[in-house]
Amino acid sequence: MSEIINNRQEKLRELILKLHDGADFEQVKAEFKEHFETVSTAEISAMERSLVEQGMPPTEIQRLCDVHASLFDGTIEQIHRTSKPEHTPGHPVYTMRLENVKIKKLIEREILPLLETDFDRSALYSLIGRLLEIDKHYARKENVIFPYMEKHGITAPPKVMWGVDDEIRNDLKGLLRFTSELSDEQVIAQTHAAVKKVLDMITKEENILIPMILDTFSEVEWATISAQSKEFETSWAVNPPAYLPQLVQQEEIQEEIPIGRVPLSAGSLSYEEVNAIFNTVPFDMTFVGADDTVKFFTQGKERVFSRPLSVIGREVKNCHPPQSVHIVEKIVEDLRSGKKDHEDFWINFKGLYVHIRYYAVRNEKGEYLGTLEVTQDIAPIRALEGEKRLMNE
Repeated sequence: MSEIINNRQEKLRELILKLHDGADFEQVKAEFKEHFETVSTAEISAMERSLVEQGMPPTEIQRLCDVHASLFDGTIEQIHRTSKPEHTPGHPVYTMRLENVKIKKLIEREILPLLETDFDRSALYSLIGRLLEIDKHYARKENVIFPYMEKHGITAPPKVMWGVDDEIRNDLKGLLRFTSELSDEQVIAQTHAAVKKVLDMITKEENILIPMILDTFSEVEWATISAQSKEFETSWAVNPPAYLPQLVQQEEIQEEIPIGRVPLSAGSLSYEEVNAIFNTVPFDMTFVGADDTVKFFTQGKERVFSRPLSVIGREVKNCHPPQSVHIVEKIVEDLRSGKKDHEDFWINFKGLYVHIRYYAVRNEKGEYLGTLEVTQDIAPIRALEGEKRLMNE
């Protein structure tokens, strides 16, 4: 049996490499149909992972991604389940499919007809702006679903798909950014090309990605993915219900925090890492506890205001000159009472343009724990212009 599987795997690799080397697409497709009745998503994943392991860059496989979708169209093995949790509202796959329906409807019923009738640039910009919400759809996939695929050893497909997602983002943003420089004919042509990529990605998600992850993820993982997806919610699927929220606690319990690490809301850190992070951030932080005494401050390389260790345990009112104590006390009282959650100031100080922010620190119950002061020289930030997308050599 293993020999048969290896032979199928090798044949799949051979066909993809033929395409990579420029062989005629229809000829390869015919050869594919001759050798395979069906192909599972697991085999596709193994094939792409094998190519990456043998040195082919994910960007090269990405060039073949559209070919993959066409080549495998109609041949992906569909697993028929007696019970299909993914049909339950709130299941991440249900949400993904619902969004795909809405995206496809927006393209086919609004964007494409606009390109074929009396062309209106402002109307197109509005529609492309709505379509750009696809960024959240992709971000959820990349930041919540892909990590679980990687935990199961599925690494090549996420890299390939993420690359195509970024191409789509750039194409759509480019339509809004540079269309004033293009003729109507060029705008129409580029819009057609961009939305075709979006529709092709829907095909890849529906026929390759979704069957693959349905075959792989556990119910606990789906529940956790659902809980982690809230910040990526779109207007196409508003307020989806939580999927099996009771299972999320089980996964959290399974993650044991090693001795010597500080458990946090997201992950854990060693004491050394905590201290190093605080002293690396590019701003000063000072924390005054609920008893109005200084509990902590960072010790970065470049400080705005002096903070000797002797201030630890000192009442905050004694850390400021008498003429400004009333301001400090008013800030703290407003934050403590809940009247405000933050207060900002900005001043010129010794050649620096200093931004001073005060934040109320509260626990999950909303109880006041203290005030965090964050101080930063923002002159270099205010001087920034244009964009920087590449690293310095």
